[in-house]
Amino acid sequence: MSTVTHIRTLRSDIEAGDHPYLQGAWTPLLEEVDATDLTVLSGSIPTDIDGVYLRNTQNPVYRSIGRYHPFDGDGMIHMLALRDGRAHYRNRFVQTKGLGAEIEANRRLWAGLMEDPALSTRPGWGAHGAIKDASSTDVVVHAGKALTAYYQCGEGYRLDPMTLEQLGIPPWSPLDGISAHMKVDEATGELLFFNYSKHAPYMHYGVVDRHDRLVHYVPIPLPGPRLPHDMAFTEHFAILNDFPLFWDPELLKQGKHVVKFHPELPSRFAIIPRRGQVQDIRWFEAAPTFVLHWLNAYEQGDEIILDGYFEEEPEPKNFDGAPKGYERMMSYLDQYKMKTRLHRWRFNLKTGTTTEQRLDDRTLEFGMFNQRYAGKPYRYAYSAVQVPGWFLFHGYVKHDLQTGESWEVRLPDGQFASEAPFAPRIGAKDEDDGYLVTFVTNENTQGSEALLIDCKRFSDGPVCRIALPHKLCSGTHSCWAPGADLRDGLLSGRPA
Repeated sequence: MSTVTHIRTLRSDIEAGDHPYLQGAWTPLLEEVDATDLTVLSGSIPTDIDGVYLRNTQNPVYRSIGRYHPFDGDGMIHMLALRDGRAHYRNRFVQTKGLGAEIEANRRLWAGLMEDPALSTRPGWGAHGAIKDASSTDVVVHAGKALTAYYQCGEGYRLDPMTLEQLGIPPWSPLDGISAHMKVDEATGELLFFNYSKHAPYMHYGVVDRHDRLVHYVPIPLPGPRLPHDMAFTEHFAILNDFPLFWDPELLKQGKHVVKFHPELPSRFAIIPRRGQVQDIRWFEAAPTFVLHWLNAYEQGDEIILDGYFEEEPEPKNFDGAPKGYERMMSYLDQYKMKTRLHRWRFNLKTGTTTEQRLDDRTLEFGMFNQRYAGKPYRYAYSAVQVPGWFLFHGYVKHDLQTGESWEVRLPDGQFASEAPFAPRIGAKDEDDGYLVTFVTNENTQGSEALLIDCKRFSDGPVCRIALPHKLCSGTHSCWAPGADLRDGLLSGRPA
């Protein structure tokens, strides 16, 4: 039977009302706990998995000044440690400057994504400039530490990946901050990152080495303010983007942050050597779209191959039936409305041309793969299946990108999953020799569980279900860090 130690519960004035993302699987979690020897509900925890699963979620502590957007919620990291057939869990709020100030004031101080920036009582952070850096979007492990980030850029916050002890802001965090979707190259130990802003040159790209030192930081000049969300890399290159979905320039002059799609403009990709300068950037054009998330990229002869999720409708129509005032928000959270499709781009470095290929016509997103193959040729990808109309997942698809085969796992009704990273099996011999690890919010039991899916027997579904000590709020991104690497310090750079 698991042992749960209660750490603290934050006081909150949140009221769900009819807000679609303050109830159900998005009900905010306010308590922090430690739990050891978690109870196994079915199956058994494999003994050939060793590491930690980290997930970032949005949990607002204070009521919004106006209309709440789920991405305004305060960051909370959940850690599941698996080793020797046992499981331990703990969770902590990310102790951001903004959350600290609001706890002191006992109220919300910053406007959110859907609110008038003038409602903020203090200067904000990031590309928007008036909202709080909640550090609630992303989490990676680099140089032996977890690093969280906010999707519209923030300072970034570090935590111990095992204890969740708060370690503060990296000393190398630049003035324009760090966007979500920092990339860790396990082969070199490097962290690659980008940021974006409303002032020229509008984007920067940087590299932090395996010793946690900023060793490269260059501008990526853009025509104006943009909203890039992700980046990719290969063995020798970084790939940034300029998509034709960005704040309406005329409304931006009035202080209004309204996203608009410009289909008359192409998608543009900046390919730069990983330690390259501005003059080394090569720009490639492709069909107009927006891509929220990439899978992987790699080099093949004269080409760079990039896989991600192409949006056929980057500016979807308002969501019918949504609560008044939230029609647009719910549309932009619905991948079925945006029609996200697994897609491949090929950039020919010799001819300067781009070719594109659809890999699957299903609505898929939030892809994961074996990170030992990051930036290298790879074969297997794992995509999340969204619940139509909601920013929730209820299944996964495994793709064999060589043969075109795919397999799908669906959760029972009322169960909603998390982004699920791949955890290599101890002594893995093949690329897909390991597990998907995910948290599930179960609305039928009003609880949460952790699931493991053996990727060698994907269609069989979970090999075990582990009870978590409280019901988790849904959220965004996650990562897996192998335990041996953490203990041996290899996440600060594998030997060459």
